[in-house]
Amino acid sequence: MTDIRGRFAPSPSGEMHLGNAWTALLAWLQVRSRGGAVVLRIEDLDPDRSRPEYAAQILRDLAWLGLDWDEGPDSGGPCGPYRQDERRGLYAAALDCLIARGLVYPCWCTRAEIRAAASAPHPGEDEGAYPGTCRPGNGRVAPPGRRPALRLAVPDETIAFTDGVHGRVAHNLAHACGDFVVRRADGVHAYQLAVVVDDAAMGITHVLRGDDLLASTPRQLYLYRLLGLTPPAFAHVPLLLSPDGHRLAKRQRGLSLAALRARGVVATAITGFLAHRANLIPVPEPVRPRDLLAAFSLAKLPTEPVVVRDEDFA
Repeated sequence: MTDIRGRFAPSPSGEMHLGNAWTALLAWLQVRSRGGAVVLRIEDLDPDRSRPEYAAQILRDLAWLGLDWDEGPDSGGPCGPYRQDERRGLYAAALDCLIARGLVYPCWCTRAEIRAAASAPHPGEDEGAYPGTCRPGNGRVAPPGRRPALRLAVPDETIAFTDGVHGRVAHNLAHACGDFVVRRADGVHAYQLAVVVDDAAMGITHVLRGDDLLASTPRQLYLYRLLGLTPPAFAHVPLLLSPDGHRLAKRQRGLSLAALRARGVVATAITGFLAHRANLIPVPEPVRPRDLLAAFSLAKLPTEPVVVRDEDFA
């Protein structure tokens, strides 16, 4: 293995869009500009959303953009398998270690109950600090017929790290998130646990990903500590947003790579547009990823979200 190892870890739940290409390109440049190895990992942990046809399309889209990798689901490597669906035994073993130390407890709360208790503003995985309803000693009785999730008890502690884009970041685990899920009620291991196990097992030294995962990093650093693993260096880049302020999503099919390609947009034009918005080139002109290696620097990257419009590719 080389000293520098980075990864791109997309979820095959839809077609790749410009936001995915943005993080893939920047993650690739960070590693390749330092002569490191790139790992491609397919994060198909969620059986309800993942589709093999999307996984196959991701590989084609990345290759079309001019991005390559040293290890991945198509090429293999010393740290495989490179699909999370084939790595579930590793997550189970890590979870067993946490359970054996008394750090995990069953939780029967529904999302609606958590939102109501925590007054969380947004639905989803991160719904405000978990209020500790099911923590041992709080008197919660298991509802009949309801399968529990498993939560990791967190301390009232601030975890800080230096982000490659944002500088010092510090979150108090108890206040920011509370005890968080490490295995869902349906038996699927949570992203927070899986990504820590995978990055450590694959020897990943550098992780570049979107700002939407910045708040997850202290949780993951806590898991690294509990499992006795070495964390990578993190860099969180701003998201691409639509003009209405929403982040680009896979449901916005007009800005998927497949749709842009069907419209006749060439790969070098997409790379050039993204490179310009990353402050790597002065104007948005066609360019290949390898031609950007000398220009890449985390210090050049913007810290505010990047707005993308359909007319950018008219």
